[in-house]
Order: sequence, then structure tokens, then C-alpha cells
Amino acid sequence: MFYVVRHSDGSILSVSRVPVAGGEALAALEPDIAAFFGQPTTSSGFDAVDAGFVRVLEDLIDTLISKGVIRHTDLPEAAQKKLLLRKGLRSRISGALDLLGTDERIL
Repeated sequence: MFYVVRHSDGSILSVSRVPVAGGEALAALEPDIAAFFGQPTTSSGFDAVDAGFVRVLEDLIDTLISKGVIRHTDLPEAAQKKLLLRKGLRSRISGALDLLGTDERIL
């Protein structure tokens, strides 16, 4: 948590870790805080698109592997580990959401 004092135009004048008179509390991840410290903000919209694009790439790699175009071991070791981690996370999430299971007796 940061405490900021703003100029009359709304820009940040100062930032403190301790409460200050006339200060406004802001979370560390606020875009104003990032801008004040010269860090890039995610206002470009790429982050939202990147998550979907990663899934497309993952599906593309799975398709290439299943068709025999490439092997899992053809990928760099770091890429292999990341793909296996994502597959594991996805299977746990889909398993957690499978509330009815695969019991055919359910009407």
C-alpha cells in the first residue's frame, strides 16, 4: 500500500509507504503508481489478448504433436516443462469443475 499526494491536476506529487496528511491510499499495482516509478503500465490491452493467444499456441503445439509433425522432445526443455505445467493446471481446473463426474446413471 502506498500513500500519494497529488498535484491540483491529479498527477502524483509524492509517494510514501506511511500515511501522510492529505494522502490517498493506493495499492502497489495501481497504474498511477507504476507510472510514477517509471514502470510500464498494461493499458495497451496486450495482456488480455496474450492469455488467449497462449492458449492458441498451446493447442497448435498439441495438434502438431498429435499429427506427428513434431515431438514433445523436439521442444526446448524449458518449453516442455511449461507445457506440462499448463496441461496439469488445466486438467486440475477442469476436474474441479466436473461436478457431476462421468457417472452415466445420472438422469
